[in-house]
Amino acid sequence: MDDTVIQRILKNPQYQELKAKRSRFGWWLTLAMMVVYYGFILLVAFNKEFLSQKLGDGVMTMGIPVGFGVILFTIVITAIYVKRANTEFDDLSNEVIKAAYK
Repeated sequence: MDDTVIQRILKNPQYQELKAKRSRFGWWLTLAMMVVYYGFILLVAFNKEFLSQKLGDGVMTMGIPVGFGVILFTIVITAIYVKRANTEFDDLSNEVIKAAYK
């Protein structure tokens, strides 16, 4: 890529919009993941009684479904990001590329 194309991309308002939206969305997802993950870690550290409660008559404790929930949450927010990246972010990227090579 030559410098003129790079400069056209950097000056493109749609590129600036893409960068801002993607960054803002990424930070929100990061914050959500940190709250869930560190919330789980804090439960392990400070509320072992809650996590060690048995569910029913078996050997499963509350910690198993809560830990599984953390993993499931990670999968869900990854899917949310991929869906948005494949639609909105890809559309904006394609518009920037078209404008850069005109």
